[in-house]
Amino acid sequence: MKKIPQHGIEHQEALKQLAAFAAGDANYRDSKIWSLVYDLGEAHTSFLKEAYGLYFCENALNPLAFKSLKRMETEVVQMTAGLLNGDDRVSGVMTSGGTESCLLPVFACRERARKLRRLPFKPEMIAPETIHVAWEKAAKYFDVKMVRAPVDENFCADAKAMERLINRNTILLLASAPSYPHGAIDPIPALGELALRYNLPLHVDACLGGFLLPFVERLGHRITTFDFRVPGVTSIGSDLHKYGFSAKGASVLLYRSVDDLMHQFFIYENWPGGIFASPALLGTRPGGAIAAAWGALNAIGMDGYLKIARTIMETTGRLTAAIGAIDGLSVLGRPAMSVFAYTSTDPDLDIYAVADQLEERGWWIDRLQRPAAIHCMVMPRHADVAEDYLNDLKAAVDIVRGNPGLAARGNAAMYGMIAHVPLRGMVKSRVAEMMAGLYGPACKMPAMADDSGSTSPLMDKFVRMGLKFLKHRPGSKR
Repeated sequence: MKKIPQHGIEHQEALKQLAAFAAGDANYRDSKIWSLVYDLGEAHTSFLKEAYGLYFCENALNPLAFKSLKRMETEVVQMTAGLLNGDDRVSGVMTSGGTESCLLPVFACRERARKLRRLPFKPEMIAPETIHVAWEKAAKYFDVKMVRAPVDENFCADAKAMERLINRNTILLLASAPSYPHGAIDPIPALGELALRYNLPLHVDACLGGFLLPFVERLGHRITTFDFRVPGVTSIGSDLHKYGFSAKGASVLLYRSVDDLMHQFFIYENWPGGIFASPALLGTRPGGAIAAAWGALNAIGMDGYLKIARTIMETTGRLTAAIGAIDGLSVLGRPAMSVFAYTSTDPDLDIYAVADQLEERGWWIDRLQRPAAIHCMVMPRHADVAEDYLNDLKAAVDIVRGNPGLAARGNAAMYGMIAHVPLRGMVKSRVAEMMAGLYGPACKMPAMADDSGSTSPLMDKFVRMGLKFLKHRPGSKR
């Protein structure tokens, strides 16, 4: 067990060790990673660090103590509201990220239903199957039942299917702009009509697209209207630390009016420590994240964001067109912006085996399930490596097609088994076992496949169990 050293080490030595820890991390600086990091290069990163550092110790818990942070937060909220076509009544707060911007509307809508004396024994919210998993977390945290509706052939929400699920327990409708897995924008105008008809809140999860879609639309791309122009939209979440290119820990949650926002406030007046009031989940809120967000919006500006969007969309177009032209591959649905997924249309071409081959060439690959696919999220710097990626992808397809046995090895086998295990509760229990090891006192890192194709004992057990179930599954070919 690691203990605090008896005698502190020199600052430079500590920094040296910290830098060394990153040796095995994904290297986003070479632009061979397709998620997790939103990078505009070292100059912009240095600027964000400096802006963050100016308010490193300040705490937005008390806006009266640090009026500067409240001013910056207010201006960030106002700029975001203007970008998303809100009027002067739109109100909001900055949050720590997309997950908090998903948790809070569920709490707020639950409280709204309670104050209207409409809170059922088990409140429900309705969302398309492709809604971000953070909403499942919100449902669990606030004891709200998640009701999922099917999507259409383009992975967009089916408004009629969602309407059929509305009942007296419904407290909230959800939509994505766009969805994380496939980059599809749900039919938000139609869902807005439902929200008005049934007097329900409609939240648009634009955490991914809120700071890119407005500029994609300005470039002339046809975009489903998703923001406050749609009557019935009551709230929108949009992450600054994604395509707003701010420092991590920054999102904006907007409500059409302060009356809607007030449902998420926490106020307790009888604490011996004093009257406590908080507009969001966190008490202490880092001032640096707010300052860096303000800095990013003002430093990049509308022209800068438009230029970034043009580069991103041109690169996305090159990638999706070239991928669609590769025999056996197809882009899923109709992606609205820079996020897309592609799958195999050839039963003899295992897409997970293709992913393995790409990883052997140094790419950090995200895999999807239901259907099996490879996921991409395009950044400006991908413009410099797009051709390299496409060349490696073509080579990977050729190798897998010539070696079908690769589908039964390594990560391809593991992901394939996990995706097809019919008893999803078993998957959940095995992942929980891995999490317990990872966050327990020994910090057991879950080993995936090594170069020989073997996996950790837990993963071996997982795959063997998956094979067992598949062999007994009616109609299974495995």
